[in-house]
Amino acid sequence: MKKELSVKTIVAIGIGSAVFVILGRFAVIPTFVPNTNLETSYPFLALMSVVYGPVAGALIGLIGHTLKDFTTYGSAWWSWIICSGLIGLIFGFAGRKINLKQGIFGKTEILTFNLYQIVGNAVVWGLVAPALDIIIYSEPAKKVFTQGIVSGVLNMIAVGIIGTLLMKAYAATQIKQGSLKKD
Repeated sequence: MKKELSVKTIVAIGIGSAVFVILGRFAVIPTFVPNTNLETSYPFLALMSVVYGPVAGALIGLIGHTLKDFTTYGSAWWSWIICSGLIGLIFGFAGRKINLKQGIFGKTEILTFNLYQIVGNAVVWGLVAPALDIIIYSEPAKKVFTQGIVSGVLNMIAVGIIGTLLMKAYAATQIKQGSLKKD
């Protein structure tokens, strides 16, 4: 059965993409590697992907990164845009393994999510992004693998710390199932 996106999810994609752009433009810390930053947009993408699912995560990553590139550089770097969509998709699938909307985000869920995000970031930024850079743009392998590995490690750290805190805070706002009792 085909499940369509709800209005709530579509609105979340629009707002999530806009916030991704803002964070990607104004809340980054440059690194020693050219065109590589510590990004706060990926912890936010992790939260949105876990809450709204893999399709929303992929679209927020794709749309947000595309708009960020066009507003920052005047053109898009498609290999990394594709990877932002992939990592949003992975975060969303990881979200299916935890029950954040039920207010549950304890040690087991934190460990589960972080294992997914670490493996996802390693594959997406350490392998897929550099490979696409080489295939699409004929970039030098040493350069793009350095950028990819540094970005992957920084995203693992940012999502592991900031993303975990965002999800913990979100879970704390949710009503746990069975916690309300009728008098």
